[in-house]
Amino acid sequence: SCSLFGLYLAFKYFDKDTVNLVISVYFCIVGLAALTATFAPVLASVGPTKVMTIEFSKHVELKHFLPKFIGGDSPWKMGIDCNVADIIAFMGSVAFCGVYFQTKHWTMNNVMGICFCLQGIERFSLGTYKIGAILLVGLFFYDIFWVFGTEVMVTVAKSLDGPIKILFPRSLVPDPTNGKLEMSLLGLGDIVIPGFFLALLLRFDAHVAKVPCFPTDLHVPFPKPYFHSALLGYVLGLATTLYVMIVFEAAQPALLYLVPACLGSSLLCAAVRGELKELSEYSEEEEEEEEGEDNEKKDETSKKDD
Repeated sequence: SCSLFGLYLAFKYFDKDTVNLVISVYFCIVGLAALTATFAPVLASVGPTKVMTIEFSKHVELKHFLPKFIGGDSPWKMGIDCNVADIIAFMGSVAFCGVYFQTKHWTMNNVMGICFCLQGIERFSLGTYKIGAILLVGLFFYDIFWVFGTEVMVTVAKSLDGPIKILFPRSLVPDPTNGKLEMSLLGLGDIVIPGFFLALLLRFDAHVAKVPCFPTDLHVPFPKPYFHSALLGYVLGLATTLYVMIVFEAAQPALLYLVPACLGSSLLCAAVRGELKELSEYSEEEEEEEEGEDNEKKDETSKKDD
């Protein structure tokens, strides 16, 4: 809320182009990291394995004279470890961000936005179903307040020229008054927040199917009833959002429709399967700890046998 209101004040009291310039520089730097992290594994999997997996490593120590409570221990130990796929992805990302900074084309905006979503969902875990449900309910009211109760959300979304939203052209014919396409938009938060929840449900499906956490096998098949039901709910909620937006020709808080769809579909699936208690008590932290302890015991047993 503070960040959102701060951006609103910035656009209201400062030059819009200057604010967008500063934000564009920031998003290009962050986008560089997101694009590299997203496309490097793709290049590693489709390119020649022997070439793409060649590794480079450089580590240096830099002495400093700052107080320990400011700079920490001296020397600073810094290093970089990468492979050929990382380097190629980084160079391509630099070119991509440079072109995006100059053109701000909506398709490039969407590519960066999708990369932000993928990296966010991949690196963040809600931990428990209860935390996910509380987060969704809280953001449900947050979205309604800032969209229906104030002009803040709509003003920032329309004024901020950056990959914080996915853009959809309403028509392929540019507006004759300004030469630009008329766009509809979907905020990244309406993708990432439900994405966190769907990722949690996917891991719960794996837990129910007794798929081991360690070692992780991304390609092992298992039934995914909770993930598929919540994904269907998300699609229906998003379709409802677009329908209401088009019919009433007004901005809509997408989480108003997405939160009941995602929560309701997961609870309905649990009720049908008789697993409401298991779903409400599911915790990823406890599962990982138990799996780790089991692996340690197995290692100790194997060592004793040797």
